[in-house]
Amino acid sequence: MSSQPFFRNIFTDVTAAIPNTQHYHKCAEFEINMMECLEAYGTDVGRVKCANLIHDFQECVLQRKQLLRFHAMRNERHRQWFAGERSSEEHYAPPPKVDSY
Repeated sequence: MSSQPFFRNIFTDVTAAIPNTQHYHKCAEFEINMMECLEAYGTDVGRVKCANLIHDFQECVLQRKQLLRFHAMRNERHRQWFAGERSSEEHYAPPPKVDSY
């Protein structure tokens, strides 16, 4: 989330727009919606009123739920392998053929 500098000067004004995700097309729309909401309400009230947009943007950038899902599937696969429910050959799915994309 954006934060304001403690001390504003010409250097903080020049470099203020550098950290954004507009180059990452997947999260660009989330960032624009969040920033427009924060601009409309201000940063203090906007943290409460725009909480859902902020959460959506953070989820898009950090992908916490996707990583938790990945780790849960990996841990279950390892549990099954250690318990003998899976053999070494089927521990992981076979990779796709070369140039199959």
